[in-house]
Amino acid sequence: MANTIKEQQDILMKLNIHVLNPMQEEAISVIEQTTNTVLLSPTGTGKTLAFLLPLIKLLDPENKEVQALIIVPSRELAIQIEQVVRSMGSGFKVNAIYGGRPMSKDKIEIKHVPAILIGTPGRIADHFSNDRFSKTSIKTLILDEFDKSLEDGFEAEMKEIIRQLPHINKRILTSATQSINIPGFVRLDQPNTVNYLKEKVVSKLEIKTVVYPSKNKPQILLDLIGHLGNQTGIIFCNLRDSVDSASRFLDKNKINHSCFVGGMEQKERERSLIKFRNGTNQILIATDLASRGIDIPELKFIIHYEVPRAKEEFIHRNGRVARVDSKGTAYIMKGEVEDLPVYIQNSKIVTISNKSVRKPQFWETLFISGGRKDKISKGDIAGLFFKQGNITKDQLGNIELKQDCAFVAVPKVIAAELVEKLNNTRLKKKKVRVMVL
Repeated sequence: MANTIKEQQDILMKLNIHVLNPMQEEAISVIEQTTNTVLLSPTGTGKTLAFLLPLIKLLDPENKEVQALIIVPSRELAIQIEQVVRSMGSGFKVNAIYGGRPMSKDKIEIKHVPAILIGTPGRIADHFSNDRFSKTSIKTLILDEFDKSLEDGFEAEMKEIIRQLPHINKRILTSATQSINIPGFVRLDQPNTVNYLKEKVVSKLEIKTVVYPSKNKPQILLDLIGHLGNQTGIIFCNLRDSVDSASRFLDKNKINHSCFVGGMEQKERERSLIKFRNGTNQILIATDLASRGIDIPELKFIIHYEVPRAKEEFIHRNGRVARVDSKGTAYIMKGEVEDLPVYIQNSKIVTISNKSVRKPQFWETLFISGGRKDKISKGDIAGLFFKQGNITKDQLGNIELKQDCAFVAVPKVIAAELVEKLNNTRLKKKKVRVMVL
């Protein structure tokens, strides 16, 4: 299963991490020494690495069965953790399973049984009920963003999953929320809690309020986006209808962006995030689904296009900026006659000029019809673009490699030319299609 099991320092070097933060240091120590751990820490503080590093040490390279199960509330979080495990380069096989994609894909991937299985409750329960792999070697159970799973109504599925895991000897529960009620079925007896939610961290987040005339909200949003230039950020709305409306307005004004809401097809949501991560689109318009549990780049700003209903949602949205040691700004859009909720304090009213400093879109995303299952690596893709595409290193942007396809960011001005050169060429032993996404 594993060719080389790397030490923690090797993994950190591969991830380009020089030092762990205090929460990660403490969490790793506690997880290694105790049976049941509750890890409470704000969004964006590195909880995923805090439980993955000790998990890798627990795995047996000679065991050919699933050894660890990670249950998550969303497909995006499942994909994110899978990508982190792969980037660690431990040698252990990992797979993410989740609703919204064909079951046949799951069956093909887990035919070669992973050491670490990550999934949403409904999809895991489906595989469990059909006995698609042995559960006897699953000794470690991780419930990531547990409170969100309960909010989303997955209690029944989680209860049934845990009932079928009699050999668990280590449980790890994580949350970004203080007040969580842990049901008895989790069997989290006398847990050791690592709590960083109460830490007095000096926040580098600025909160600013932009006041708009009653009938001019979309235009003020456009002015604000122009004012922010080509920074990467999220525009948060409360409802899908608001996302759709804002998106139509930005389309009309030729502002490239991605959308991210619960009603979208899983493939659409994935591709929205891919184009957001690689810089093709620097704006993401989203509901609170994007406030946590998704893998996105470091942000400089968010915009509360609609003020969230509760303080907790406000905190989670703001957690997307000013993470760890970075600075960032949360902009609140407020109508002239509206009052802000009492939980919003210390917000400075600012005036936004209508002079735009945005530059034209630089990156475009290309789709390649080959992936890991075809034994294709990121290096193979880079080689194709350098040799047959005749581009320089500066012209090759982010590469995201999936099981059956890949996505590559390239300068917009040469995207069509690259499609013409590379479409229907061979990558490894596979003839691949290349097209603009």
